[in-house]
Amino acid sequence: MLPRRYLPALPALLALEAVDRLGTASAAAEELALTQGAISRSLQGLEAQLGVTLLIRERQRLRLTAAGLDYVAEVRKALTLLAAASLSLRANPTGGSLNLAILPAFGMHWLAPRLARFARDHPEVTVNLSTRLRPFDLTETTFDAAIHYGRRDWPGVDYLPLMDESVLAVGAPSRLSGPLPSAAAVLDHPLLQLESRSGDWGRWLTQHGVAERRPGGMLFDQFATLTQAALLGMGLALIPTFLIERELADRRLIPAFGQPIAAAGSYFLVWPQNHPLRAPLLSFQAWIRAEVRDSSARPD
Repeated sequence: MLPRRYLPALPALLALEAVDRLGTASAAAEELALTQGAISRSLQGLEAQLGVTLLIRERQRLRLTAAGLDYVAEVRKALTLLAAASLSLRANPTGGSLNLAILPAFGMHWLAPRLARFARDHPEVTVNLSTRLRPFDLTETTFDAAIHYGRRDWPGVDYLPLMDESVLAVGAPSRLSGPLPSAAAVLDHPLLQLESRSGDWGRWLTQHGVAERRPGGMLFDQFATLTQAALLGMGLALIPTFLIERELADRRLIPAFGQPIAAAGSYFLVWPQNHPLRAPLLSFQAWIRAEVRDSSARPD
C-alpha cells in the first residue's frame, strides 16, 4: 500500500478536475457548492503536497501545466472508478463477484452440476472459479473462499463441512477378470495413486488386515488423469466413489477387492477467519448449506 502522504484529499482532486473542465475557480466553486476561496486553498494544498506546479494562474482563468494535464487525466479515471463502484453498490448491495478456489475433481463432479441452481436463485452474484490444489493464504489473494479436502488443518480459516468421502479399489476389465482373492493380491499389480494422497494404499491395506505396507506406484496430480490411467488398464487405483459412479455402472471399472472404505479426509468450504464476509459469500454459504442438507434426498 502506498504511504498516506501520497493520497491527496478527495475535495482537492474534485476541485482540480472541475477547474480543468470549467476553466475558472469560480465555476468550479459553483459546481461543487463551495466558495472560490475553498477551491483555491484546496488546489494550493494539493500542489504543496505533491511538490509539483499543476496550475498556471492567468488573471481570471486557471490553466493546467503539462504535468497537471497528465495528472488530472489519471485523477479523472480514478474518480470515474469510484463513482462506478458506488453506483454498483447502491444498485446491487447484495451482489457482485464471488471468487472461489476449487479442487478440480470435486468442482467438476459435485459443485458444477449444482451451480446452475445457485445462478438461478442468486442472479445478482457472478461466480468465478479457479483451480488450486493445496492450501494457501486466502488473505493474500483475491479469493473469497476455497474448497478444501483433508482435515481441519488449513490455518487461519473457518470451515463449513460439505461431504465425507469413501474410496474404492478398482481396475479395468482388461486387467481384472473379477475381484481379487485377497487384499494382498493388489500388490501383484501396478498401483496408481494421487500425489497428494500417497499413503492411501497403505491405509487401504491396513483396513483389510495387511499391516505395515506402504507400497509405491505411479503418481498423478489429479484424479482425472489417474482415472484415465485406470481405465486404460495401467494399474489399480483408489478412487472416490462419487467420481466413478458411471464407470462402475458401465463396468468400465470393476472393484478389485472389498467394499468402499472411508477416506482420510472430508471436503470443506473455507474462508478467512476474522474477516468481514462480503454479501456474495454469505449468499453462497447459505445456498451450499441447503445443498449439503438436501443432496441425499434430491436427485441431481
